[in-house]
Amino acid sequence: MNTRAWIVFLDESGVSLLPQVRRTYAPRGRTPLLRHRLNWKRASMAGALGFHSTDPDRGPRLCFHLKPGSYDTAGLIEVLEQMKVFYRGERVVLVWDGLSAHWSRAMRAWVAEQDWLTLERLPAYAPELNPVELLWSSLKKRELANLAGDHLADVADATEQGIHRINHNPQLPWSFLAHTGLTIHPPTPQN
Repeated sequence: MNTRAWIVFLDESGVSLLPQVRRTYAPRGRTPLLRHRLNWKRASMAGALGFHSTDPDRGPRLCFHLKPGSYDTAGLIEVLEQMKVFYRGERVVLVWDGLSAHWSRAMRAWVAEQDWLTLERLPAYAPELNPVELLWSSLKKRELANLAGDHLADVADATEQGIHRINHNPQLPWSFLAHTGLTIHPPTPQN
């Protein structure tokens, strides 16, 4: 693994117009009600959380993509093209799960042409090793909790607010990484 690269964890998640029901507080005797139109429109989110492998002072970087429907190989290549611009020619080691679109023939052919990108696969059935899972949890417990929007734009706006919240708290992405038990920086050798 290149020691002067960004280690980037990528994951996808879905949201819909159905509210993420969460506990909340209300005055006694006034139970809150969520009213929605039982609309199943869905959007997919892709989040890429990057940490520099040798320079923690560079801080974490969060790249986010939202689109109606779901991701396929072509949609994920579009996300990676945006990530290439985001990292401006720096080396990236991308760590993601075993989703079939991640390892399709078209994806492998596209990655083979990229000199800035190396792929690593997370172990099967190990979402707890991906810090982006904690990012989704944070969004769904705060900005998307009890949100009964009428349009996907309402969900997109709330999600964007959550991404801004996470970006403006430099310790939060590090806490996501710490919660996985993984470390990015190699330990200092003892003499």
